[in-house]
Amino acid sequence: MKRRAGEREKERKKKKLLEELGENRLPYVTPADADFHQLWKTKYSKLIFGKSDTVPEELHQMVQEGFLTLRKHDCFFQDLVRIKGKDFVTPVSRILIGNPGCTYKYLNTRLFTVPWPTEGYDINYCSPQIQDACKALIRLNDYLHIEAVKALQGQNLFEPKETKDTTVIDREQNFATSLTEKGSVSKDQSSCCVPEDDYISLKNRTSYNLTLLNYMDPLQMLYLKQEPYFGMGSMAVSWHHDENLVERSTVAVYSYSCEGSAVEESNEQKLKGRDPAVWHVGLKVAWDIETPGLAIPLHQGDFYLMLDDLNMTHQHCVLAGFSPRFSSTHRVADCSRGTLEYIFGRCELALQNLQTDSDSKALSLKSLETAVVKQVEEIHNEVEFEWLRQFWFQGKRYLKCTDWWLKPMAKLEEFWRKMEIMTSLVLSEVGKEEQIEEQRNETISCFLLVLTERQRLRKEWTARLSMGDHHSLFIWCLGQYQDCEQCPLIQMPVRSGRELARRPETRMPSLLDG
Repeated sequence: MKRRAGEREKERKKKKLLEELGENRLPYVTPADADFHQLWKTKYSKLIFGKSDTVPEELHQMVQEGFLTLRKHDCFFQDLVRIKGKDFVTPVSRILIGNPGCTYKYLNTRLFTVPWPTEGYDINYCSPQIQDACKALIRLNDYLHIEAVKALQGQNLFEPKETKDTTVIDREQNFATSLTEKGSVSKDQSSCCVPEDDYISLKNRTSYNLTLLNYMDPLQMLYLKQEPYFGMGSMAVSWHHDENLVERSTVAVYSYSCEGSAVEESNEQKLKGRDPAVWHVGLKVAWDIETPGLAIPLHQGDFYLMLDDLNMTHQHCVLAGFSPRFSSTHRVADCSRGTLEYIFGRCELALQNLQTDSDSKALSLKSLETAVVKQVEEIHNEVEFEWLRQFWFQGKRYLKCTDWWLKPMAKLEEFWRKMEIMTSLVLSEVGKEEQIEEQRNETISCFLLVLTERQRLRKEWTARLSMGDHHSLFIWCLGQYQDCEQCPLIQMPVRSGRELARRPETRMPSLLDG
């Protein structure tokens, strides 16, 4: 409900903004404009830009080879996302790489990390080349972490608050960046003048736990949406705030456009506005029609940082050029509810209410207290709709890189089966005559709310796979499997909890059972 209210508010603001604009377009500037740097330092000071020549050449080579390797092995996939109750296929193809067991959710789609090499984890990659690509990305992750720490120190800790905007941007004329020192920054080096609490805050806001890789070849796209407010041209990614991040954390983006494979940057007469052949990042103050926007060109190996609250106060988009482009977007994802450790802990909490008779081996519930039943059934929903269905809806995509997720997902399925049994046991118990009526009514009332939500979500997921309006999505999902019966989505139930109580099963019942 909260998410839907947020989407309605966003649509209201967008509609109002477009109405105010009418046929007009807001102004925007590029580095070629005389007032570019003044606007940057007064309205966009928390954007830090680094040119490719500030990054070690060895790192460029490793990362760019990694991009091409992942592309060669077909590891990039378009995502099926849900916006305002409708499904869309993203124009950009993506892959998530990061800490083992982490996930990242955007636009109602949960992505699961291809784990990068991590001490203490046994990760079986499908090829040495894919392993090398993941190693390159964690190297890039470490580099961008160091650059982000320096940027935050420069803006927030070492400079008077009232002068930081001017002094920071003055150091960035001609896209120069103050963050170009080579090598690494140890805790001793970076915190020599920084209180311990501030150092911990810096680390928490820059310790990227994953990167979302993007790839798109604009010339292969049938249609790209046009930027609606400034007339900036074709967009690969529309205006947005990045979702589900640790508050005030830095976002770091490394860009690699395959220049030379398509139309080069225009050398003809000077164009008004941005060069459409070149990829750009666009920025604007959120829901503001007074402040001009920025369009900053992105060339091979450039990177930029969005510091502190910039991602909350501003919106950004990606403007397509003519050549194919990769990017690596490093984030401090809010994983408080998005790791295997978290969801396994939730399952263990729920299963504490299930007991087995030592003699008959019969299963029963320890407690029928309303709060306990409600908690267990909410965890049941979370496992099914936030994890199992999300994972299997994306088919075998992760097997292109590693089989790492198969064992933990099998374990989650076992937990889910036990929780299905627990649902049946609750329904059986509340139907017994010896139950106190007041307690039974309270349990049923609470229980039915959760079951109603479960049934609604099961129908919603079934609709996404139906042969009606969602026929193409059904074919897309089944296309990930040689045999439709292999698809776990087809094997998950659509029946209500009351029906399940009448027909308890040890296997996952089929959606096709009726």
